[in-house]
Amino acid sequence: MTDTDWNDDGQLLEALRDTLTADQDMPRAFVDAGKAAFAWRTIDAELAALTYDSAWESLEPAPVRSAAESATLRALTFASEGWRIELELTPDGLLGQLDPPAAGEIVARTDADVLATARIDELGFFVLKPVPKVPYRLVCTPDDGPTILTGWVTP
Repeated sequence: MTDTDWNDDGQLLEALRDTLTADQDMPRAFVDAGKAAFAWRTIDAELAALTYDSAWESLEPAPVRSAAESATLRALTFASEGWRIELELTPDGLLGQLDPPAAGEIVARTDADVLATARIDELGFFVLKPVPKVPYRLVCTPDDGPTILTGWVTP
C-alpha cells in the first residue's frame, strides 16, 4: 500500500473501523485447527509417567470410617528422567512439590483450556486452586530446566 492509496487519514480510520466491527463468524474448522496447533506447543516436553497413585491402594475393601475421621487424601507421583512431581489432592487444592527443587510455573490444563496456574517457589512447592473437576494434565516449566508434561489426572 502506498501513501496515495488513501486520500486522508479519515478514510484509513474508517476502513480499519469497518474491519474491526464487521460481524464475522469464525469457521469451526479454523478454530479446531488453531486449538490442535496449540496442543503441539509441548511436543518437546519431557513426559512424566504416573509411578504412584494412592487410589491404587483403595482397590482393596476399605475399613468403615466414622464421620469424625477426616477424608482420605489422594497422593500421586509422576516421574521423568531426572524429575519427579509429588502431588496431594485435597478438597481445597492441589498441593505439590517438584524434585529436584526449582522455581517455575505449573499449569493444570485440558487439551483446550487452562484450568489453574500457580508459581512454583524456590523450594519446589506449589498450590493450585481450585482442584479441577475434569481430567487434566500438568505442564511444569522450571525457570532453569525442561518443560515437564504429566499424564492425565482424573478427579
